[in-house]
Amino acid sequence: MRVPAPRLLRRPWTALLTVVALSAAAFTATPARGAETGCRVDYTVNKWADGYTAQIKVTNLGPALDGWRLTWTYTGDQQVTSAWNATVTQTGRSVVATSTNWNGALDTSGTAEFGLQGTWRSADPAPSDFALNGVQCGGDSTPPPTTPPTTPPPTTPPSGADCDGAVICSDFEDQTGPAPSGDWRFTAPDCQGTGTAAVDTAVAHSGTRSLRVDGRAGYCNHAFVASTADLSSVGPVMHVRMWVRHTTALPAAHVTFVSLPDASQGGRSLRVGGQNGALQWNRESDDATLPAQSPAGVALSRPLPTGSWQCLRFAVDTTAPGLDTWLGDEQVPGLHADGVPTQDIDQQWLTRTTPPRPTALRLGWESYGTGDDTLWFDDVAVGSAPIDC
Repeated sequence: MRVPAPRLLRRPWTALLTVVALSAAAFTATPARGAETGCRVDYTVNKWADGYTAQIKVTNLGPALDGWRLTWTYTGDQQVTSAWNATVTQTGRSVVATSTNWNGALDTSGTAEFGLQGTWRSADPAPSDFALNGVQCGGDSTPPPTTPPTTPPPTTPPSGADCDGAVICSDFEDQTGPAPSGDWRFTAPDCQGTGTAAVDTAVAHSGTRSLRVDGRAGYCNHAFVASTADLSSVGPVMHVRMWVRHTTALPAAHVTFVSLPDASQGGRSLRVGGQNGALQWNRESDDATLPAQSPAGVALSRPLPTGSWQCLRFAVDTTAPGLDTWLGDEQVPGLHADGVPTQDIDQQWLTRTTPPRPTALRLGWESYGTGDDTLWFDDVAVGSAPIDC
């Protein structure tokens, strides 16, 4: 059964997080890694005179999990004050981080990332006694084989949802060679680095083909495939639907994987990508972000899961400064703007009141310093009416 798309411009819930004000002191980054049998934990801390933030990445090396709970013990006097992308509680020196309803599924070799902020006074060594769902990292779980067995494709691949009548409705099955052609062309706006794009016949959401982009780190390293369709007449609300899959969690640094040249910005782009491990919108003309990149703002966005196909949809109002974003059937609260400024979400975004007017669609990778990733795009659609996953 097809699920109708939620209405545009619905006010999302908000969350309140206590955030410790950062001092002006410079901070340093100190990585720490837990033992690698059963699970692996990368704990990277940025600290200053009396505070810190930590980005934590847990990799499950044991059986698949439906909901996870990561525990550790601080040996210093650290005190957690807020967190994002996990629920974190602390009793004495013992800390418990539990998954949310959108990142609880953790396959073998799957990863989850979350962050926290806290204070310290006299000592803040990185923890090392991590345990995942009660099993110590370094316990009895067996790591997966280096080369997993090949899984044969299903007899009947899934099909993309109907997008008849849309200006763009592409499953890439009409691509006949290794390089994008016809309605899709490689482009490297502004500057080109070492990223590449190709038609992939080994990985697809539906059918037998998808668009693959190997994105590379490095400032101004652009690699996109652009649709030749003119989107100037799409509206008054432009609806975009795509299935996307990628290999590496969104980094702390800013990256882009969808670019929409915007006539209202003189051709500069509206950009969908990530920062601080979560999805974000960025406006090239003034570098405004949605949500705000505060801990509270980031917590209202969502990470883009790795290793599986994700349905990403968004709706851009071309008559007012409004937009909405869905990951699957969930409206993402932090990726919502409706003309009424909301703290930690869209107050920066709404400093520009001119409605956007996207004219084209580009899919690919744009790095602003760090972050390699391999992405696949399939079943891409753009039209004036909502398009289901």
